[in-house]
Amino acid sequence: MKERARGKLRPSSVPCDSVWEGKATEGPCNMPKPGIYDLIRKAKWEAWNTLGNLPKETARQNYVDLVSSLCSSSESSSQGKPGADREQLRYETLVVTSEDGITKIMLNRPSKKNAVNLQMYQEIVLALKAASQDDSTITVLTGNGDYYSSGNDLTNFTNTSPGEIQEKAKNSLILVREFVGCFIDFPKPLIAVVNGPAVGIAVTLLGLFDIVYASDRATFHTPFSRLGLHPEGCSSYTFPKIMGPTKATEMLIFGKKLTAEEACAQGLVTEVFPDRTFQKEVWTRLKAYAKLPSNVLRISKQVIRNREKEKLHSVNVEENSVLQGTVLSDEAVNAVMNFLSKRAKL
Repeated sequence: MKERARGKLRPSSVPCDSVWEGKATEGPCNMPKPGIYDLIRKAKWEAWNTLGNLPKETARQNYVDLVSSLCSSSESSSQGKPGADREQLRYETLVVTSEDGITKIMLNRPSKKNAVNLQMYQEIVLALKAASQDDSTITVLTGNGDYYSSGNDLTNFTNTSPGEIQEKAKNSLILVREFVGCFIDFPKPLIAVVNGPAVGIAVTLLGLFDIVYASDRATFHTPFSRLGLHPEGCSSYTFPKIMGPTKATEMLIFGKKLTAEEACAQGLVTEVFPDRTFQKEVWTRLKAYAKLPSNVLRISKQVIRNREKEKLHSVNVEENSVLQGTVLSDEAVNAVMNFLSKRAKL
């Protein structure tokens, strides 16, 4: 009886009509109403009196139904909270999945060679923020189709005047700064699975990844100077550190395109796999990584990366500032317009 009074019995084992002193009662209330100051007895009396002639089994079932409805409501509320998987419905340029300890962010504009438009920038930021808080151990970025990514989608600037191009470019740079910052701050191991050619910002960002796996059919190209632009993604800092200043200059300033093997030899790529076995070999390895203790991986990444984080944010700001000057110049606007004009004739 004491355990029942303390509420230690399961709710389903205590019918609603057992409200008086723990006694099994049934039928109309036949006890005198307690005094106004006897709060506990008074509450029990009112509960019993409310039941009226309700049969015991009906009261029991009503109680069970009430508890069940409350549990369902609680679960629905919990399930309604936004999470990485539920955000999937919002993505139009990505496919985001989370399985076996791996959150995979797949660029999903294959008909456009996974070119990055403003919407994709925004969605990658959302996906990275969600992945940083989910239960996955590692996060992977890859492309759908033949290309990893063809870089910035310059068709955003078609059918626009030079003045409109400048305004669009200025707004884009604000977003790019936040975008790059998300890669700098990402707390988990971040792995690029480069399934095909990579161009522009898809290449310059690779210095912010923890591992870069590439298919042997992948290439790496940064044709910024041809477009009158300056490289971004902290590559002005990370590339010279990775491959040395002369190799970085050849690639970033003079636009040399690297094969996967050349990129690996220069330290930009971790390992190259034959294209025919690329997906199988890489994902077998990634699934093994995802089984490692997640907290240790986070801490180890912090130890490796944190001392550079402040510097990288500073570089990101500087690159963005330089880009604002170059992208709004007549030289850059004319170069982009000429590029788009040539593409339209193809």
